[in-house]
Amino acid sequence: MKKPLLQFTDRGIYCGQADVFLDPWKPVNKAIISHGHADHSRWGHKKYISQNSNIPIVKHRLGDISISGKEWGETFSINGVKFSLHPAGHIIGSSQIRVEYKGEVWVFSGDYKIENDGFTTAFEPVQCNTFITECTFGLPAFKWRPQEEVFQGINSWWAQNRAEGLTSVLFGYSLGKAQRLLKFLDPGIGPIYTHAAVENMTEVLRQQVDFPETNLITRDTKTQEIKGSLVLAPPSAHGSTWLKRMVPYVTATASGWMAFRGARRRRAIDKGFVLSDHCDWDGLLQAIDATGANQIICTHGYTDIFSRFLREKGFDARTEATLYEGESGEVNSSAEQQQDKLENAE
Repeated sequence: MKKPLLQFTDRGIYCGQADVFLDPWKPVNKAIISHGHADHSRWGHKKYISQNSNIPIVKHRLGDISISGKEWGETFSINGVKFSLHPAGHIIGSSQIRVEYKGEVWVFSGDYKIENDGFTTAFEPVQCNTFITECTFGLPAFKWRPQEEVFQGINSWWAQNRAEGLTSVLFGYSLGKAQRLLKFLDPGIGPIYTHAAVENMTEVLRQQVDFPETNLITRDTKTQEIKGSLVLAPPSAHGSTWLKRMVPYVTATASGWMAFRGARRRRAIDKGFVLSDHCDWDGLLQAIDATGANQIICTHGYTDIFSRFLREKGFDARTEATLYEGESGEVNSSAEQQQDKLENAE
């Protein structure tokens, strides 16, 4: 029986013909990395390949590694297998990985969103036979509003809090969400302060993006100077003693999970903004249709529900287990939150 071009193994997604792994979760000799989040970009591989924009991120997080970069759409061959990286629209430098061998084409999407957020390279549909898709928000209940509306709400919330003499603490994971929030905050309202984990990653990305000015919160930062400002912090800071210097403050989280009724209350957050770096239900379906693929492999998220729906629509769809976490890292004890804690110098 012919082996599939890509196989799901205990180390990660493996291309046997090229002897290379895609986003492996255990150490391997050669890894192609879709993006810099900790569940997809792990330490310990001998050689890394990624999109050029992702290299500063991966080096910042993983240290001195052997990594080579590729441009969008640049084809490179490994033992006769053609690979190329295409924009996923998830965060800066996030890629879909196209794999072609003897006319058969697979695309591993990594994490992705189809809404153009205005600073991440926009998602590019890639024609293929087999599409490996995430299902983080693979339920019909998830339907995102345009981000312009969401940011109007965030800036209005901050302005109202400032008028009442309150500091606004806004939680979003340190790589991706925090920078998306920062890019579209209105600095005309007041100063923007950052937790060390957010500031460190933002400084890395300032090489590629023009962000508003930020002020790092240190041990010497006084409560009075922060008052009325907006503070960007990772979810791991919620409930910590670090927040004491913000008093009086109100909190908010920007996450796709805020679409769930009761999510804000369960997490003891004052305000929830529905903003995700992943596709909603309709976005997932649009992306799949755009690939032209008939075989769909569903990973991390609502895989059973989503794959069953696809089969009812006539697709050859199945699920595969991975160690990817999607946006759950915003609210769970995950690799992404552990990374935030490691980067928290204050």
